Amino acid sequence: MILRPVQDTAADAEAVQHIARAAFASLPDTPPVTGPVPPSVYQLARTRHLARTDPQGCWIAEHGGGPVGAVLSLRREGAWVLALLAVLPEVHGKGLGRLLLDRALAHGHGCLRGMLCSSPSPAAVRRYRLAGFTMHPAMQLTGRVDRAGLADPGNLPVHRGNASHLHLLDSVDRRLRGSAHGPDHELLLAHCEELLIADTLAGSGYCYRDGGEVRLLAATSKRIATRLLREALARVPDGVEARVEALTAEQEWALDVGLEVGLTVETRGFLGLRGMRPPAPYVPNGGLL
Repeated sequence: MILRPVQDTAADAEAVQHIARAAFASLPDTPPVTGPVPPSVYQLARTRHLARTDPQGCWIAEHGGGPVGAVLSLRREGAWVLALLAVLPEVHGKGLGRLLLDRALAHGHGCLRGMLCSSPSPAAVRRYRLAGFTMHPAMQLTGRVDRAGLADPGNLPVHRGNASHLHLLDSVDRRLRGSAHGPDHELLLAHCEELLIADTLAGSGYCYRDGGEVRLLAATSKRIATRLLREALARVPDGVEARVEALTAEQEWALDVGLEVGLTVETRGFLGLRGMRPPAPYVPNGGLL
């Protein structure tokens, strides 16, 4: 078994995506995939982005001449984030997941806080709990938006954001999770359909939306977070399924909005945290937290 750093190349990005898809497709209750699946431009870009910003936190395991496992992790202002840990089904039970996680955890040495999103896999949950993470059961909202439920009696203004708002975004991040996303906003700005901003005397917040997905939402109050989520869902194109993931019990405001617009709530995986409580009001990005 050979472990090597992930390179900022198309070949390594494609290898990591192949491993992740194969690993998550093998989980129970995962719908079977029929036909070819087009590559995710965002996921490929994220792998290359993290290979550049955190080369010591991103590793590929090779065995028998090919890649069989991968881990992506990052450090941001004293917070360590696990972005991905996946191994091919045929090498499960050989200790590869633990080996990759140990290598990624070494990248976070000295960080006071840690964050990750876990699949429902019992082996994954056990591995993260043994690493010291508190595992918070998570929920997701999915479905077509019922626009009759979008009425918002408030008048809090929301407008499109851009790179000129990076200081506001980092300020909100630091207040909620103790660390800014920093360079990750460049990735999100380049690969999300739009950034929504709310900035008032009473507080601030932002939300990235891409198609029907809420990729990341952070706000200094539930009122602002609710307004941003409503606006993001209102902008989901007709016929496109909305998706809001990684919600804990701390995010009841998001559940209320989702249920009001006809989305379905179901449990899915865990939010793992170390040295911190669930950020609120906040909807994490599963691959950047």
